[in-house]
Amino acid sequence: MQVTARIREGLPSLRGPFAHAAVLGAFREGCDRFGFRLVHFAVLGNHVHYLVEARDRRALTAGLRGLHVRIARRLNKLWDRRGNVFPDRFHERVLRSPREVWASLGYVLRNARKHGYRQRAGEPDARSSGRWFDGWKERRGAALTPALPVVAPATWLLSLGWRRCGLLTLVE
Repeated sequence: MQVTARIREGLPSLRGPFAHAAVLGAFREGCDRFGFRLVHFAVLGNHVHYLVEARDRRALTAGLRGLHVRIARRLNKLWDRRGNVFPDRFHERVLRSPREVWASLGYVLRNARKHGYRQRAGEPDARSSGRWFDGWKERRGAALTPALPVVAPATWLLSLGWRRCGLLTLVE
């Protein structure tokens, strides 16, 4: 499932080094809870894209709520503020085929380019889970380790199924 969540208007960018570190810490704590699994992400200035696995709608809602509370607590402390960081709404899209998952992986992991963020040549976006993704044509050997802010996919579509469409390239 692909999920997009925006932060409230007027807040600082999520891509700053301290904000991003806070978000990664929250990801590590909340990436596998309530039947919700965070598999990939891309952190942009005012929103976050996720690829997640959820047992059902209830697990998705509880998992995202918990993740967003963790992020909000860390960011509010960093920014010396109080209040909600994420509105209650998020946008989700259920992915049903290997082609949809393949396209969604490319969209999420390369999304920073779409928004004009610069990247080092031949490298995935540093504010995404792309550096741990093992499905790049140009990079081999990336692997999940226990210290990651995401979990390995458990479903066939996110772990193997999408590979039927080929590996992804760093540049569209």
